[in-house]
Amino acid sequence: MTENEAVFEFSVGNDVTDERYSLAIERVEGISEEHIENKAFDDYFHTVRDFILMMDETYKWSENGGKDKDSLEELQARNKKLYSDILPENYDKSYGNPTFACEKLGEQFGKILSSLYFELRAMIAYAFELKKYEMVIRIELFLEVYGAFAQASAEGKLPEYEEIRQIMYWFYSDYAEEARAYKFAQIVDPKEDYFRDIIMNSDLTDIRYLYKFGEYITDSEIKTAQHLLKMSEEEIDKLASTLTEGYRIGFAVTGKDISIKSTASILYDLGFERIVKKAVLNLEKIGLKSGIYRYIASTFYMGGSARRNACHGAIPNKQFDYDHKDDDGLFLDAALVNRRLEAVRAAGEKYKKEAKLYGGPAIIEGFGGELFSPKQKKEAIQLSDEQSKLLSGYKTQALIIQNEYIIGKEESFTIISFPVPEISDEYEAIFDETVKINTLDYNLYQNIQKKIIDALDEAKYVTVKGMGNNRTDMKVMLHEIKDKEKETNFENCVADVNIPVGEVFTSPVLTGTSGILHVSGVYLMGLYFKDLEIKFKDGCIEDYNCANFITEEDNKNYIKQNIMYNHDTLPIGEFAIGTNTTAYMFARKYNIADKLDILIAEKTGPHFAVGDTCYCYEEDNDTFNFDGKRLIAKENEISSKRKADPNKAYFSCHTDITIPYDELGEITAVREDGTGITIMKDGRFVLPGTEELNKPLDE
Repeated sequence: MTENEAVFEFSVGNDVTDERYSLAIERVEGISEEHIENKAFDDYFHTVRDFILMMDETYKWSENGGKDKDSLEELQARNKKLYSDILPENYDKSYGNPTFACEKLGEQFGKILSSLYFELRAMIAYAFELKKYEMVIRIELFLEVYGAFAQASAEGKLPEYEEIRQIMYWFYSDYAEEARAYKFAQIVDPKEDYFRDIIMNSDLTDIRYLYKFGEYITDSEIKTAQHLLKMSEEEIDKLASTLTEGYRIGFAVTGKDISIKSTASILYDLGFERIVKKAVLNLEKIGLKSGIYRYIASTFYMGGSARRNACHGAIPNKQFDYDHKDDDGLFLDAALVNRRLEAVRAAGEKYKKEAKLYGGPAIIEGFGGELFSPKQKKEAIQLSDEQSKLLSGYKTQALIIQNEYIIGKEESFTIISFPVPEISDEYEAIFDETVKINTLDYNLYQNIQKKIIDALDEAKYVTVKGMGNNRTDMKVMLHEIKDKEKETNFENCVADVNIPVGEVFTSPVLTGTSGILHVSGVYLMGLYFKDLEIKFKDGCIEDYNCANFITEEDNKNYIKQNIMYNHDTLPIGEFAIGTNTTAYMFARKYNIADKLDILIAEKTGPHFAVGDTCYCYEEDNDTFNFDGKRLIAKENEISSKRKADPNKAYFSCHTDITIPYDELGEITAVREDGTGITIMKDGRFVLPGTEELNKPLDE
């Protein structure tokens, strides 16, 4: 048995894994005839037993070709059954819901057993992909926990909580290296790719293909796929080429050599397979093999975030993901962090050659789903302050280690977004207009944005003020330009890595950058923030609040967890002015401003990003605008610490917060002598040469 066979169950010929699996399933079946004295716990273990047996049946069904044989109605019934337990209408009585679990099992055991069930549900994906090893380690975890309860029950008691916690702890410690290697291999070594094989080898006119992935499928994914089926090959080619040309150009404009790369990732939401299939072929033409890997909802990978950052179908229940994003809090300690960092290093060493050849991701994002503002549950696991610091430190250090293998200054990316059907009854019209926005004439914007940059390059600092109820009042310090003929502070961003066109951006000087950033409502990383206000001093977050919840404590925790990612503070990594007034009016026309993807939303007003700069790990690469000027603003006082101590330079996050034009009072570039050049006033561009940008606002 080779190491690869032990870690990755790519075939069913692994005798050891087969034997372990058979014994585990036999033992799970035996639970049917057994009972724990405590009826609440007996119900839990029998409910979870039924789920595991459903996973075994799903594995056998998949192995025997059921995905290709079943009718659409049969596939839909199976899909609903797999996810039914955690759907919103059933969640109040699901052990996946920590509130219900704590009500039935008590606070301590309720939390940990709900977390166990969350981990076991990762088996759905592995059953479809015939990854028996990934299934058996989770079934054995369940059996070990069950065994502890059964033994204690025989003695007329419950086990000690710490015994169960230790079982869980050592599961995540013992398999840390294998889990990390599995995930890393999916990214950099796409030899066998479950998603890609389905996309390239299925009849995409037969909607049954959507049910082969093992993801939750709703009308949204079906309608998206059906809408794309109405398009001609030429239209699909245009959409796919916008993505892949943006990817290629991203290398060219940053002076990176794409010829030394042989792999790339395509990440997307299910339903866009026609575009993805063409994108795979386009990338092959420039020598890149595509990997298309799925998001796995597992405590191995959550890391304090409920955001799905790989391929996925519909999210069955966003509250379920949110409830379990901090399950690490059950056992995270310094030893486990060190174990995980060792795993990151081991994965990099194992796939060092493949990582060197990886070019980065091409991403298709769907936007317009139902807005989600989560419930803050006292029963959900919370990280302690010490654990929050450990997790933040782990993320930073893990990214630093990974960057040694996937070298940031040599890779690129591109992102494009399209609406999903939930956005509106006018979905098809919105989709078509999004296509137009994603393919706007970049030459027009490039030349207008040069005028804005020329004005900004006259400034020592920029002031940004809100109007009406918007309380924004920011002073943004800029780097000193020593040669105005050859240097600039702002990048002229058109449609390459970041589609659509329409922004100029910089990494500001932190010292002296202070004030209040406020927006009445904004959708960030899949979560809604109401009346968000952040106060900055010397470029770093000093205070923050929002109005999502009744108590200030809940509001502050919500921001700290989901914008600050549990850091005590974050710097401003980016200041930008969005210029895409066409996108802005498009959003108003269809009343979807709060549902826009950040890729589009950030182009519809000035925005500030908290966290890393746009150039983290690429600070020493030269970047030039089309006029030949070199960008000098690629770092700040914090990121400049990278050479002495990278742990103090990076934060592993970057979140854009946009002030929409209708909340913007003024943007003024202020020179050394105190005179100003007004770029925008009362939501309109007033700088000479930018009048064209106001035309959509007047239509």
